[in-house]
Amino acid sequence: MKFKYIAACLVGIQVWLTGCFNANKNVSAQMSKEMKISSESFYNLKAISIDGKEVSMSIYKGKKVIILNVASECGYTPQYGDWQKFYENNSEEAVVLGFPCNQFMGQEPGTEKEIASFCQKNYGVTFPLFEKIDVKGKNQSPIYKWLSDPSKNGWCNEVPSWNFCKYLVDENGKLIHFFASGTKPESTEFFEAIAKSSKSK
Repeated sequence: MKFKYIAACLVGIQVWLTGCFNANKNVSAQMSKEMKISSESFYNLKAISIDGKEVSMSIYKGKKVIILNVASECGYTPQYGDWQKFYENNSEEAVVLGFPCNQFMGQEPGTEKEIASFCQKNYGVTFPLFEKIDVKGKNQSPIYKWLSDPSKNGWCNEVPSWNFCKYLVDENGKLIHFFASGTKPESTEFFEAIAKSSKSK
């Protein structure tokens, strides 16, 4: 009886140790997965400005970053004015980045020079603009690959469905929100997201 009791105890200990090992293994796998996700930093990304210069996203460290895919012949084009005003009023703590794209009904047909001239002439745009890119598909730009791939940004798989979709990156380079085309700076959802981001600094 005593031997059977000891054997049972040993079996119990073995089961317990196996459970602990598997639990630690699962935790390690999860930590490894999280580390892989967090290793894809927004600040490692680069893009070409509308005047042909390479720009590292690292220059925006410490600021909120609002990223727009823009077009000159869209019903949402007047938002250039809305986001310019937002940029002017919040340039100390936030930056707006505009990425022209011609993938939605061909509503951005111009050259970079034409786009820059249009934006300045019609809306007085001074926030950073970049070269025309693809925001989806096989030629998707590195910026938008990061914005729409959960394995890179941690959670978001949203790809722009139309012009003037928005992504909000916080002061630490973390993607925290995606907004549809109709969202403006004064929209409740955007205002609340900005306010929440400020409180969590």
